[in-house]
Amino acid sequence: MHSEQFKPVRLDTKAELARAMQRPGFKAAWEGLEEEYAALNELLQARKQAGLTQEEVAARMGTTKSAVSRLEASIRSESHSPSFATLRKYAHACGKRLVIKMV
Repeated sequence: MHSEQFKPVRLDTKAELARAMQRPGFKAAWEGLEEEYAALNELLQARKQAGLTQEEVAARMGTTKSAVSRLEASIRSESHSPSFATLRKYAHACGKRLVIKMV
């Protein structure tokens, strides 16, 4: 039996991303997902700022935790996109307003 303790290594995401950007095709793929990840970040930040769990957002939306989980995951999906009405309900559940901009 080993007497060594497990010593986790902190992940340096910025350094890993910089390294990944050097791989052929990675940068183009990453940039192609920028809008989806930005939208997902907005959802998660709204929920975090409101101090709500998925269960609490679900209760406010009149749905289930699994539906909120699917909604948050669907932002990155090409096969399923949430409706404007669903995004508005999510925003309101977090005490926010949904605003869409084209830049």
